Amino acid sequence: MNDLLQDYRSEAAGPVECLGQTFASDSVRREHFLKLLAEKLQDPTFRKQEGFPQGTDEAILAMSDPPYYTACPNPWLVEFVAHYGKPYDPAVKYSREPLAIDVSVGKTDAIYKAHSYHTKVPHLAIVPSILHYTQPGDVVLDGFAGSGMTGVAAQWCGTAPTSYRFELEQAWKKEGRAAPRWGARRAVLNDLSPAATFMSANYNIPFDVDVFAKAGKQLLQSVEQDIGWMYETLHSDGKSKGRIDYTVWSQLYSCPECAGEVNFTEEALDEESKRVKDEFPCPHCGAELTKTRLERLYTTKADVSTGKSIQVPKRAATLIVYTVGKTRYEKKPTSDDLNVIQRIESLPLPPQVPTTEIPPMHMTHERARMDYVGITHIHHFFLPRAAQAMGKLWEKAQGQSDARIREFLLFMVEQGIRGMSLLNRYKPIQYGRIGGSQVGLDMPGVYYVSAISSEVSPWYQFDGKLGRLVSAFQIQWSKEGASLITTGTASNIGLPSESVDYIFTDPPFGENIYYADLNFLVEAWHGVTTDAKPEAIIDRYKKKALPDYQHLMQRCFAEYQRVLKPGRWMTVVFSNSKAAVWNAIQVALQQAGFVVAEVTALDKVQGSYRQVTSTTAVKQDLVISAYKPNGGLEDRFKHSGATVESVWDFVQTHLQQLSVIKVKNGELEFIVERDPRRIYDRMVAWFVRHDAPVPLSTDEFLSSLRARFPERDGMVFLPEQVVEYDKKRAQTSRSPQMELFVSDERSAIDWLAQFLKQRPSTYQEVHPEFITQLGAGWKKHEERPELSALLEANFLRYDGTGDVPSQIHSYLSSNYKDMRELEKSAPRLKAKARDRWFVPDPNNAKQLEEKREKALLKEFEAYRLFTGRKIKESRLEVLRAGFRAAWASKDYATIISIANKLPEETLQEDEKLLTLYDLALTRTEDGI
Repeated sequence: MNDLLQDYRSEAAGPVECLGQTFASDSVRREHFLKLLAEKLQDPTFRKQEGFPQGTDEAILAMSDPPYYTACPNPWLVEFVAHYGKPYDPAVKYSREPLAIDVSVGKTDAIYKAHSYHTKVPHLAIVPSILHYTQPGDVVLDGFAGSGMTGVAAQWCGTAPTSYRFELEQAWKKEGRAAPRWGARRAVLNDLSPAATFMSANYNIPFDVDVFAKAGKQLLQSVEQDIGWMYETLHSDGKSKGRIDYTVWSQLYSCPECAGEVNFTEEALDEESKRVKDEFPCPHCGAELTKTRLERLYTTKADVSTGKSIQVPKRAATLIVYTVGKTRYEKKPTSDDLNVIQRIESLPLPPQVPTTEIPPMHMTHERARMDYVGITHIHHFFLPRAAQAMGKLWEKAQGQSDARIREFLLFMVEQGIRGMSLLNRYKPIQYGRIGGSQVGLDMPGVYYVSAISSEVSPWYQFDGKLGRLVSAFQIQWSKEGASLITTGTASNIGLPSESVDYIFTDPPFGENIYYADLNFLVEAWHGVTTDAKPEAIIDRYKKKALPDYQHLMQRCFAEYQRVLKPGRWMTVVFSNSKAAVWNAIQVALQQAGFVVAEVTALDKVQGSYRQVTSTTAVKQDLVISAYKPNGGLEDRFKHSGATVESVWDFVQTHLQQLSVIKVKNGELEFIVERDPRRIYDRMVAWFVRHDAPVPLSTDEFLSSLRARFPERDGMVFLPEQVVEYDKKRAQTSRSPQMELFVSDERSAIDWLAQFLKQRPSTYQEVHPEFITQLGAGWKKHEERPELSALLEANFLRYDGTGDVPSQIHSYLSSNYKDMRELEKSAPRLKAKARDRWFVPDPNNAKQLEEKREKALLKEFEAYRLFTGRKIKESRLEVLRAGFRAAWASKDYATIISIANKLPEETLQEDEKLLTLYDLALTRTEDGI
C-alpha cells in the first residue's frame, strides 16, 4: 500500500501512516502533530508571517487537524511535497494545449451544495482540467481555495463513478482527444480565511459517515432534551403541543402622520399573495404609508454580555409556524408564547456565543450600517432564543470525543450561524393557506437585516441538512490522493520552488465580494479571524484601490509562478464585468511571468465556448489559460539578451503552447491567440516584463513573422502544426473568421482589415457597415475616428491608374459573373476597381506603418505639452505609440506625467498603457 494520508475512522482502524511515519492510531497521530504545532506557535517569528490569522494558540489548535490542516500557515508543506511530489525534471517531455471548461457544471451536485460559500467553482467543473493537465499523483495547487473544491476534484479523479468516467471519455473521444488518465492527484489548498480553510478541511479529509450520522442525530436529540421547551407551543385545540418550526418577527415603526405604532408584517404583508405591498394604510389614522416614510422604533435594553444599555430596533413576534405530527399550522403568538419568549430573554448568554465587537469594515459600517439595526457585536445578530439554541448546538458539537467527527459536526452547525440569525429574511411561500418559509439567504454577499425576519428552530434548520450531508458524503475516499490545507496569504504559500504540477485558482476579483468582512461572523465563533491586510480586493474602507488590488494580485501570481514547474499550466477563473479589473488581472499575470494562451467564456445559449477578444466582452465567467515558459526559454534569454533571435525563440515556444484546431458547431473556429498582432502583443509583454527593449517594430515583426512561419486563414502556425490544420481545413466548408468587438481605434482598424481583405470596397460601400460597428461598446474617453482618416492611414485606394491590384482583381473574379467580359476591356475593369480600398501587401504595409507611427508620435507630443488638468478625450493609438517610445528610451517620467493627465478609466481599461505605466512607476521608485 502507498504511504498516504488515510483512515480517520476510529481506534479500531489500527495503525495509520502519515508523511512516512506510522502511528498506532489516528488519535496518536493527531496528538503527535498537535504537540508539534503547539511548539511552533510559541515561535514569535512563525506568528509574524504575513497573513497569519488572529487568534489564540488554543483556538488555532482547536480548529486544526495537523498535518492535514492547520488554521495557520502549515509547517508541513515542504515535507508533504517532498514526500509525495516529483522533482522537476527538464528531460521529462510535457505538452498540453489550453483547455476550455464550463465553470457552471455540477452546481446541483450534492457535495457542491453540502456547505454554501460566497463563490464556488464546482468540483465537477474542475475535474476535466486536472485530468487534462496532470498525471495521477501530481501536485495541484489552489492558493484561493475557498471551500476546497479543487481538492475534492483532485480526489474525484481517482474515485469518480463508472458512469461519469464513461461520459467524459466519450466526450473527449468525440473531440479527438486522448482518453484521460484516471487516478487521484494530491492537492495543496490555501486560503487567507480560517472559515474557508476549515470548510476545505472538512470537504477533503475523510471521516466515517455512519459515525457522523449517529452523532448528528444524537446531537439534535440532546439539544431537544435541553431546550425543547423553548420551541413548544399549544395547538389551537387547546390540548395538543406543537413544535415550532419558525417564528416570524416584525420590526415596529412609527407613522409619520400620527406617531402610531405600525407592525410592518401585519400592515404591509399581503395575506393572499404573501408579498410586501408598495403602499398600505396606517392602522391608526389611515394615512398612506410606504416603508421609506416609516420611522424605525427603538427600545433600550441591557446587553446581556456587557451589562451596558443599548438601543435595539423594537420587534414583535407576529406569526408562529409549527407542526403537530406531520401537519403544519400557523397562528399568532398567544400570551403563553410571549411569556416563554420573555422567560428566555432573562437567561444568561451561553458562553459559546461570541461577544466580539465587530471591527470597522465596509460590509458592516459602510455598505450596510449594522449599528442602525442594533448590531455592534456578534451576539447581537441573534435573538435570545436563537442565541440559546446556537450556543447549545456549538457546546454539544465541541463536546464530541472523536476529534474528526467533532470537526464535521461543527462544519454542520456553523451553517446555522447565518440561518438562525437575524440575517434570515422571511420569504413566504404558498402551502395552501399556510405560509411556509425558506432560509432567506438569497443575499449572501451582504449583511442585511430585513424588516421581517424568520427565527427558525434547530430542527427546522438541521433535520434536513443532516440527512443531506450523510447522503452527499456517502462516497469512496481516495486511497492515493490527499490534500494538505494551509491558512495564509497566497503571496507566500511556503512551497518549494518548481514543486507544483498544475494550478487551478478562482481568486477574488476587484470588489465583487468582501471575503474577510463576510467570514468574520463565522470566524468569531471559532475564535480565529482573517488577517485582512494582505487580502487581494478593492476595498475603499480599507483604502485599497484598483492599483493596490493589482499589486496584491501580482504578488500572488508571482508566488504561483515561483512554485509552478516550468512549462506547466495555470487555470484562472475570472468573474468580474469591469474592464479595469480584467486589465489589472492580465497585467498582474504578465508581470508575474505568465503567458496567456487562451481566454474563453461559456456561451450559455449555444452551450459552447467562445474565445474572448476584448474587454467589452467581459460579461460572464471567463477561464484564463496561462503557462509558465519552460526553463530553456528563460535560460536562453538570459544568455542572449534582447536580440532579434530571442524574439523568434519566444514566438516558437509560444506557438507550441497554443491550440492548433478548435471546432464550433462543426466548423473551424478562429484561434485568437494565433493572430499575428496578438502574438506581437504577447512578445512585447514578455520583453517588457524582463525590462528589455523590444528589438523589432510592429511592422518589422509582422513582415518577418509571415516570412518565418506559415499562415493560414489569418493565423500563424509552426510548420508541423500547419499540416494538422490543413488536413482539418480540407474537411470544412468555410474558413474561420475572427470575432471582433469594435471598442477603440485599434479594433476599428482590425475590423476594417478583416472586412477589406474579404471585400475591397469603396468608401460608400464601407461606410454603412462601419457605422453599425460603432455601438455602445465604444470606450468612453476614446475619440471616435473618422472612417476616411482610418482608411487613409492604414489602407490603400486604387485610383484607376496602373494595373488593378491583385487583391481587388481576385475579389472581382470571385464575385462578378461578367468578369471575363471586363478583362477584355481594361478601361471597364479599371472603372469597376476604381476607388476601392484594399489591404496592402507586406512591403506597402511597412511603409504605411512607418508613416502612421510618425503621425502618432507627433500627436503624442501635443499630449505631452498639454497644460490643462485632464485630457478628457484621447486616442489610444497615440498614447500607446507614445508610451512605447518613451519606454524604449527609458523616459519613465513622460509616461507617468501623461498618465496623470488622463482619466482613470483610460489608463485602467487598457492593458498596454497600464503595463507600461505600472512598470514606469516601479522603475522610478527603484531609481532605475
